Amino acid sequence: MSDEGFRQLESLVCCALGAAAAREALDTLVLPEALRDNDGPTVSRAACAMALNAALFHGLLERAPTGAAYVDAVRADGGKILLDHGAIRTVTLPSGPTGALPAGHLAFARILGPLGYEVAGIYPLERLMMTGRGYRHRDLPQDVPQFFVSELHVERFSPAFQAVAEHVFGSTRDPLDETAVAALDQLAHEGACELELARKALPTLVAAFGRWHDVPSLLAYQALLAESPEAAWIATEGFAFNHATDRVADVDSLSEAQRRLGRPIKPAVERSASGRVRQTAFKADPVEREFHDGARTVHRLVPGSFYEFITRELLDQPQDGVTLDLAFDSANAQGIFKMTATV
Repeated sequence: MSDEGFRQLESLVCCALGAAAAREALDTLVLPEALRDNDGPTVSRAACAMALNAALFHGLLERAPTGAAYVDAVRADGGKILLDHGAIRTVTLPSGPTGALPAGHLAFARILGPLGYEVAGIYPLERLMMTGRGYRHRDLPQDVPQFFVSELHVERFSPAFQAVAEHVFGSTRDPLDETAVAALDQLAHEGACELELARKALPTLVAAFGRWHDVPSLLAYQALLAESPEAAWIATEGFAFNHATDRVADVDSLSEAQRRLGRPIKPAVERSASGRVRQTAFKADPVEREFHDGARTVHRLVPGSFYEFITRELLDQPQDGVTLDLAFDSANAQGIFKMTATV
């Protein structure tokens, strides 16, 4: 790693990605200065949160080659990526829990809460039959990436859809083991964790952002897709980063530059009701996924994850030391969700 001031952070990420990938991930990102030169036998919840984000961002780039090509170009020019937020999709079933997990966003509240996050805003996504929540870090709200956690309300769909969703997502397993639970408990009660315990827990926390239900059948996937492309996406990708978002100075000029390069970027930039938040994104890269088709296993190309850009302007009045508008916007989010609608 080129910056030796973040050795503790590198030590954490290394446990999830390996030494070479950890150095690459951290060299790519703008890291919070408050985490520089942290040392000792304990690690803060902010450092654990940043390590988790770095590992998840690295994983997204492995699934989203269009975003990876953009990041490679930024690095070749000597730049870094300011990770604004990552987004995940969850499911709430009419019966209550999602398999072995708490329903919807609560499955990740039990992870994000101990890491220092709180819900800073709730965003109805009515056209999608979903609700979004913005999780913001208490300690370093502008510097540690946020999470946008959406949940799909299965009870709002047809009875046939509900039956399929119950079958597919009802098989969800709980990825957290005793070590991860112990680390989260320590973080929740003390705001910090023994470094070695955090190192052992981080790979499990990273893995939690994956698919933990059974491989769906092709018929089930098609039934979900007919009513909700978002549900179909969760059926193949699970709780992986749906997208990761790069905070940039001028999303409008960046959008034009990427379009001239021939990259598949959204035709229009989304603008929030306040006018202070502007977003655009690359179209999701296709991925090949496995399905059951009777006694056979078949493979199909489906929409995967994507890379997003956001510009946040200053608030008229700072709030609790926060100077940027860190809010999300329901209309913006629903426009961006279209990036995974088709291959």
